[in-house]
Amino acid sequence: MPFSLGELKRARRAPRKIELLLFRGLYPPLYDKRHDPSLWHANYALTHLERDVRQLINVRELGTFQRFIRMCAARTGQLLNLSGLASDCGITHNTAKAWVSVLEASYIVFLLQPYYRNLNKRLVKTPKLYFYDPGLAAWLLGIQAVEQLATHSMRGALFETWVVSELLKKRYNQALPANVYFWRDRAGNEVDVLCEDGDRVSPIEIKSGQTITEDHLAGLRRWIELAGKIAVAPRLVYAGSSRYVRSGVEVLPWTSFS
Repeated sequence: MPFSLGELKRARRAPRKIELLLFRGLYPPLYDKRHDPSLWHANYALTHLERDVRQLINVRELGTFQRFIRMCAARTGQLLNLSGLASDCGITHNTAKAWVSVLEASYIVFLLQPYYRNLNKRLVKTPKLYFYDPGLAAWLLGIQAVEQLATHSMRGALFETWVVSELLKKRYNQALPANVYFWRDRAGNEVDVLCEDGDRVSPIEIKSGQTITEDHLAGLRRWIELAGKIAVAPRLVYAGSSRYVRSGVEVLPWTSFS
């Protein structure tokens, strides 16, 4: 597993800019031996993804598997549409499903499941695809410099990928099963992450911008309205630097989220 931000802080190796964190990622060799991120990710993809993982599923067409992995990176933070993914890669639906399963078993990607309680019958039931490490996803997307992440179209998805993976790493490091979900209804209302703790659920919204507006809290408000008493401690994680409370929501800068 990649490091968590908390582990990097304790080792005094945490990046000071969110763009650097998203570009470099959090795999241990990048902080232990200070490898060049682009070179290390290229070698990782060559040895682990294109050799070891590909052998597990006996893929003969390397180019097809490379395209599949890059297409997955382009979908990090999105609902998993296996038919669309298969079509873009020129493979069958069943093949795409099998390849995603192997990437899951290899701790490259994970599927975030929708919240299962029947708060609203018109819920989206498709899982969302995420990479465990934003740096690997950024390299697969062809991002070659930290500066690109300031305005890149995938900045929001990569930031969300990092936040959700932090929550999973925290659970796994405590030898606990994952307790995180997302919520979206067919009207477009959404909360990025729901953390379940017994009969209580903490909603978390994720924004990659430097400022927060009232509109950013709309999904949280809708969730709290529907969930009632089970909803506790709403939070919003963003790429800014100030920590405060707004309309009953704790707003956390990315540096405090560990």
